[in-house]
This record gives sequence, structure tokens and C-alpha cells, in this order.
Amino acid sequence: MKKAILAAGALTACMNAWAVTPGTHWEYFGAAGPENWAKLTPEFHSCGGQNQSPVNLDGFIEAELAPLKVDYAAGASEAANNGHTVQVSYEPGSTLELDGTSFQLIQFHFHMPSENQIKGRSYPLEGHLVHADEKGNLAVVAVMFEEGERNAMLANLWGTPPVEGQKQPISPRQNIRDMLPADLDYYRFNGSLTTPPCSEGVRWLVLKQPVVASHEQIEALTKAVGHANNRPLQPLNARVVLQ
Repeated sequence: MKKAILAAGALTACMNAWAVTPGTHWEYFGAAGPENWAKLTPEFHSCGGQNQSPVNLDGFIEAELAPLKVDYAAGASEAANNGHTVQVSYEPGSTLELDGTSFQLIQFHFHMPSENQIKGRSYPLEGHLVHADEKGNLAVVAVMFEEGERNAMLANLWGTPPVEGQKQPISPRQNIRDMLPADLDYYRFNGSLTTPPCSEGVRWLVLKQPVVASHEQIEALTKAVGHANNRPLQPLNARVVLQ
């Protein structure tokens, strides 16, 4: 019981870390845009760090990356629009095993267009699956979307994405594994949150195989948020991208 309480506390802290600092306004453009995030409040100082995300994935280093081990259940329970993205809350019990540690899936959300690029290529939509271990360390699985056929999983999440400030239940609950490609080969790099407070030390796992969504579905998400919500690319500096 004590371990479960500690884990819940760490996950709560992690979710709070992912959220914006209360009372601090930030945007994707203008005076409160990405180039000024680090100046808005001391809590956002990491936004000017050396290991920031997103990046252009290129210049790969060959490595023996272990296959991704995911054990996801039907836990997508509520969609919410916070004005910066459409985010889906995930019920406890779905995990990613990485580096000998279990990371619990806590939420996933979307960026239009993609934040990361692969060999200089941008995609119209990118999904981020945010996981945390018992200590609050983060791992993000990123999946790229190409424009194509209607995505059944997105259709099951909502008829129309929630508008800013709105929440809507997802019933029945959905399994995010149904949105991912069958092949979970990935690139890996160390980075940060792509939104304030831009905390570093995040393990990024970007799936090599994209999935598809219709033009209408991508447009609906963009319209719900009201603007593009991708942070500009950040320099790799001394980091490497493993494949």
C-alpha cells in the first residue's frame, strides 16, 4: 500500500510538472512565444537549456535498442482542450518497460504540425504518449501521422474534438495501442518537455513507422486548438540520436 501511495504521489507530481505553472501565460507566438519562454518566469528557465526538444532526428548512431515492451489496456477516459493542445487522460494500469523500469502511461496529446522532424521531414500531426515511473522520471513515445485514410482510433475518441476549456468523456474507453503501428521500431534521444517548464531528462522514443489520419481529422484538431502548436526545433548540441 505504501508503495502504491508513493507511486501515485510521484505521478501526480509528474503531471503537475507537465502542466503550465499556474498564473504564467505562454503561447506559441508573440511576446509569450517560444523564444521568450525562458524569460517569462524563473520556473521556465529550463526552456533555455542545452538538451531541449523537439529536434530534427538525423545523423543516427547505430545501437542495439531493445524492442519496446508496451502493455496497454483500454484506459483512454477523458479528452480535454487546455488551449494549448487536446489531451487525453489515461487510467492507471498501462505500462512501458524501458531500461529495466516500468513507466505508466498517464496521458497523450497532439501537436499540429509535428514538433520533431525525421531527416528534415515534418508531418501534419504528431502524438505524444507521456509515461512516468515511480520517481516521476518521464518517457515519451512519439508517433507521426501522415495524411491519408480516416483514423479509426481518433474517430473512437471523439466525434469532434473538445473546444478550448471543454472536457468530454470517452465511452467506451479506448486502447491507445490501436492507434500505434504494428512495428514499434524507434529512434531514441534524450530531451525535454516541449512545453513550459521544458524540464530536461525526458527519454524520447520516436516511432519510425508513421500512421495515417484524414485531412478532416487533422483539420478538426487544429481548429479545436485554434492555431499551430508545435515548438520550433531545438539544437542537438552534444546529443546523439540512436537507431
